[in-house]
Amino acid sequence: MSNIKLFQSKQIRSIWDDKTQRWFFAVVDVVAALSESQNPQVYWRVLKKRLLGEGNESVTNCNALKMTAPDGKQRLTDVADTEQLLRIIQSIPSPKAEPFKRWLAQVGYERLEEIENPELAATRMRELYKAKGYSDEWIEKRVRGIAIRDGAWLLPLQRLYNHGLPLAGELTNEWKKRGVKEQREYSILTAEISRATFGMTPAEYKEFKSLDKPADNLRDHMNDLELIFTMLGEASTTEIARNKDAQGYIENRDAAVEGGSVAGRARRDLEKKSGRRIASKENFKQLPEAAARNKLKKEK
Repeated sequence: MSNIKLFQSKQIRSIWDDKTQRWFFAVVDVVAALSESQNPQVYWRVLKKRLLGEGNESVTNCNALKMTAPDGKQRLTDVADTEQLLRIIQSIPSPKAEPFKRWLAQVGYERLEEIENPELAATRMRELYKAKGYSDEWIEKRVRGIAIRDGAWLLPLQRLYNHGLPLAGELTNEWKKRGVKEQREYSILTAEISRATFGMTPAEYKEFKSLDKPADNLRDHMNDLELIFTMLGEASTTEIARNKDAQGYIENRDAAVEGGSVAGRARRDLEKKSGRRIASKENFKQLPEAAARNKLKKEK
């Protein structure tokens, strides 16, 4: 499970490893947060070289994992767990070091809480979206969509948001079981579903919605119907892949096109009957979703 955490408004990319039950953090993000350097990549490169020369185990044992870079691409990034980070930050002169140590402890504590009581993850996700200005109706659809796509760590959310009924599938887990290589092939298959559903790849959809920053999450700017048809395309893909026992990239690509086409036909049918296009150019960058929803209700 990967996500972005905030330390004093600074973004820290992180990944939770289920096997080791540990958080791993992007070291360069931590360096940026603590050092206030204008070029944290260079700062970390110089610091890393010095620590390696000193035989510092916190650096020699550092792993590199693929994370989303500022340009939106997946790139290998130096990561460190909590123990390694505590050693690394001792070499960064910063008044923020002590607050950061407390932040690390809080992040670890919250994750342990969520393991003991998984519904806390649902509550915290809901609170985060509420704080960003999303309505309860939108949040429910967004969380269901996440569970359909990434289901494994969101099984508790399925029970919470779907009244105990199983969701249509857990797409990325299904791909993994069926021999699809992560990251690059996942992105290609996701693009096939989106193209068949909306006539646009995610990259084209972001441009359509004027989402020009790599950090802009397309689905966080979708309205109810856009989310529903996205869910239908991905749930249909999962069902088709299972029923046809699709194996490998080629067969799962065919399943992705077929699954997206199910949603695409349903979308066109609704557009024909309602007289309104489903894909919307609107985003929630200026007007939060809940405010946009209330405005639409008043206009009606």
